[in-house]
Amino acid sequence: MDSYDDRGVGDGDGSGGPGVDPGSDRPVRTTPPAEFAGAPAPVRSGIAGLSLPYQIVTAIALSVIGMIACTHLAMVFLHVAPSNTLTKQHGKAVDDWVYPEFEQNWKLFAPNPLQQNVAVHVRAEIAGPDGRRTTGWMSLSVEDGRGIRGNLLPSHIHQNQLRRAWDFYLNSHDVENRPNGLRGNLSERYIRRIVMLRLGEHDYGGTVERIQVRSEVRSVSAPPWSTEKISTKPNYRVLPWWTVTPADLPENTKEAVK
Repeated sequence: MDSYDDRGVGDGDGSGGPGVDPGSDRPVRTTPPAEFAGAPAPVRSGIAGLSLPYQIVTAIALSVIGMIACTHLAMVFLHVAPSNTLTKQHGKAVDDWVYPEFEQNWKLFAPNPLQQNVAVHVRAEIAGPDGRRTTGWMSLSVEDGRGIRGNLLPSHIHQNQLRRAWDFYLNSHDVENRPNGLRGNLSERYIRRIVMLRLGEHDYGGTVERIQVRSEVRSVSAPPWSTEKISTKPNYRVLPWWTVTPADLPENTKEAVK
C-alpha cells in the first residue's frame, strides 16, 4: 500500500506540501513559466521612450509651437474680421504680425465678393458696298454669359478671358486711358485681338475698319430685406476709337487678307 508521502500529501495536519494544491491533486506552479522567465521589458515609443531630460525639452518645444500657432491664428482672424474693439486697440500689433508675409487679400467667409457688375461692350465701324456705317453697342459679356448659364462644364474662355483682359487693361492704364508702362501697350493689343476675334463670329456685311470699347459698371443692388439704398445707375468708361491693323486680326483672317 502506498504511503501518504508517496502520493505527495503532507503531514497529518492536512496542509499540502510545497507545490501541492490542498483541494486537488494538481501541483501548484510557484515559479513563472520558462517562456516568460527571460522576456524583455516592453519597448516604449514616442516621447515616453525618451529620457526624462529629453521629455522635458520636447514638452517645452511642443508648448512653444502650440502657443505660436494659436497666436498666428488669432492674429490672422483679427486681421480679416470686421472692425471691433480688439482691432481698434491692437490694430498696429496685428498689422505688424500679418504684413507682409501673411497678408490676406480676402474678407471673412467670402473672397472679395463682387459689389459691381462689369460688362464690356464694343461697336465697330464697317466699310461695306453702301459706304461706312457704325454698328450699335454689342455686349461681349452677355455673350459670355450665354455660354456659361446652363452649361455644366463652361469654357475657361467664357468665364475668364474677357474679364481678366479688361482687368489687365485697367490696371495698366490711368483714368485718361494712357498706358503707365510697357504692359499698357500689351494689354491694349490683347483687348483688340479679343474684340476682333469675337466680331469675326458675326457677319456685318463689310470690313471692320475701326473699333471702340467701353465698360458698363453697375453696383449690385441691395437684397430685398435690406434698407440700404444703392444706386444701380450705370457708369461708362469709353475708350477711344482704334484703327484695326493686321496684328489685331485672327490668324485665319490674316491668311485670307494676304
